[in-house]
Amino acid sequence: MPLKIATWNVNSARARVEHLGAWLRAFAPDVALLQELKCQDAEFPRLEIESLGYQVETHGQKTYNGVAILAKTGIAVVRRGLPGDDADTQARYIEADVAGLRVASIYLPNGNPAPGPKFDYKLAWMARLSAHAKSLSALERPVILGGDYNVCPTDEDLWDFKAMAGDALVSPEARAAFRGLLHQGWTDALRHRHPTARLYTYWDYFRDRFTHDHGLRIDHLLLSPEAADRLGDAGVDRSPRTREKPSDHTPAWCELRV
Repeated sequence: MPLKIATWNVNSARARVEHLGAWLRAFAPDVALLQELKCQDAEFPRLEIESLGYQVETHGQKTYNGVAILAKTGIAVVRRGLPGDDADTQARYIEADVAGLRVASIYLPNGNPAPGPKFDYKLAWMARLSAHAKSLSALERPVILGGDYNVCPTDEDLWDFKAMAGDALVSPEARAAFRGLLHQGWTDALRHRHPTARLYTYWDYFRDRFTHDHGLRIDHLLLSPEAADRLGDAGVDRSPRTREKPSDHTPAWCELRV
C-alpha cells in the first residue's frame, strides 16, 4: 500500500475539530500536515485526534498561526520553528521524521498588504525556507515540504489574475522565490501529476467563491528527488470545503510508493 500524505490549512483546529475528525476517518491519510491551528499546544484537540489512531505533534501559538503533524506511526520531531532568525516567534514551521520520511508542515506568511512590512517579512521568510530546503535536499533522502505557501506559482493557479493583481500571493517576488525552490530540484507534486489542470485548494468566503469555483492553488507538496521518485498519484480533496462552516482551504494530497 502506498503512503498517503496530505496537507490542510484547517483555519482553527478547535472550531473545526469535527470537520477534521470526519476527514481523517474518511480520507485516512498516513501523514497529515496541518496549518493555521490558531491555538497553543495545550489547547489542540489532541484526545479527539489520538482516538482516531493518530500521533500528534504541534507547534502552536495563541490565536494565530500554528502547525501540526499527525501520523499513524511514530513522529520524531526534528525542529519547531524555521531556522535563520532567532527573533521570529511566529509558529509557522514544524519538521519531523515519520514513516521513513522527513516531513515539514509549513504556514508561509500571507504578506499583504504589499508593499509593506508584512510583505518584507514574507520574502525574508521565503529566503530562510530556501536556505533550509537546500540543507534538507543535501540529506539525499525522501523529504516532503507541505503546507500553505500563500503563493500562486503561475497564472494557471488562480481563477482570475486581474482580480488578484497587486496581491502578495501573485507578486513577482513571491513567485520567483517559489521557482527558486523548484530550481533546487524540488517537485511540485500536484502540478507534476496534473500539468495543465485548474486545481484549487482555497476559495475565499467572500462572494461565495467556492460555488463559482473562483479559487486559488496556494497549498503545495514539494518533494525532494528521492521522494519524487516514489510519487504515485496526487490531487485535491474538495469534500471538506462542502461542509457547513468549512475552512476556506481544502486538503491537497499525494501518494508515495513504499
